[in-house]
Amino acid sequence: MTATIHQLGAARTPSLQPMLNLVAPEMNRVNAVILDRMQSEIPLIPELAGHLIAGGGKRMRPMLTLACARLLDYPGDRHHKLAAAVEFIHTATLLHDDVVDGSDMRRGKTAANLIFGNPAAVLVGDFLFSRSFELMVEDGSLKVLKILSNASAVIAEGEVNQLTAQRQISTSQEKYLDIIGSKTAALFAAACRIAAVVAERSEADELALDAYGRNLGIAFQLVDDAIDYVSDGATMGKDAGDDFRDGKVTLPVILAHSRGDAEEKSFWHNAMLGHRVSADDLAYATGLLRKYSAIDDTLERARHYGQRAIDALGPFPASAAKDALVEAVEFAIARAY
Repeated sequence: MTATIHQLGAARTPSLQPMLNLVAPEMNRVNAVILDRMQSEIPLIPELAGHLIAGGGKRMRPMLTLACARLLDYPGDRHHKLAAAVEFIHTATLLHDDVVDGSDMRRGKTAANLIFGNPAAVLVGDFLFSRSFELMVEDGSLKVLKILSNASAVIAEGEVNQLTAQRQISTSQEKYLDIIGSKTAALFAAACRIAAVVAERSEADELALDAYGRNLGIAFQLVDDAIDYVSDGATMGKDAGDDFRDGKVTLPVILAHSRGDAEEKSFWHNAMLGHRVSADDLAYATGLLRKYSAIDDTLERARHYGQRAIDALGPFPASAAKDALVEAVEFAIARAY
């Protein structure tokens, strides 16, 4: 088997459509599992879960599980339930995150916690976590269970780590990368790696897909954190400037703060503490990010991790699945442009 090197940078606007086309029939089966397992005799549970699950999400993480299985020519169907488990984990974390963050929007719609209340959102998130573990247990693989349960624990750790860093302008780049590596990249990595487990491939293949997913997840979150300042609610599916108002110290802020003068550093300190969060303050913050190339440098860092993700696919032979996985990386980066 020979390695093929792909360089990041598409001649056309990349999208997830090639991946969706590749796995569409299987994704229908995954969606059927999701619909079946979100049901409950308690009407509020499917109503609240459906508000988010049917809310137009990209389903990127379960699609990655399916596409990685296709990359490995896996002929079975175990990955359908596991892809649904991945989506349930992701949805549960979104429900919990919106409660913690006090979010107003999610996927372009009113956040579930505003409609149904915080207690219901938390409890339905717990329900979906439980459903995900049921699906893992039904698969019967202790290795799969270990990978996905560990990812769930790491995600929770990342969220707690982010909570402790909130409004702390002294947060380092290293801690920031630890946070996004846990809260975002861990599930991307697990979603990809379990495909190699069910396909009974070597540990080297497992680690390659883990590296692909992990680096893609980091790139994805870096872009999210950059466009929070330069995009809009319709594009992002959440309110622009949410991170700024919530006092989340993301890489653009870390870079602008470190490069600013004393007055600008004082602004960032007060802004992250919640004392400078008006529309004018957000505009001023965005101006500082541009002045010190903090957005551009964050996106350049995203491209670096995106290239690492693509490089991780090097050992696998050329195929439609590999092309789709490469384009998924290019899509993650292109969202900022």
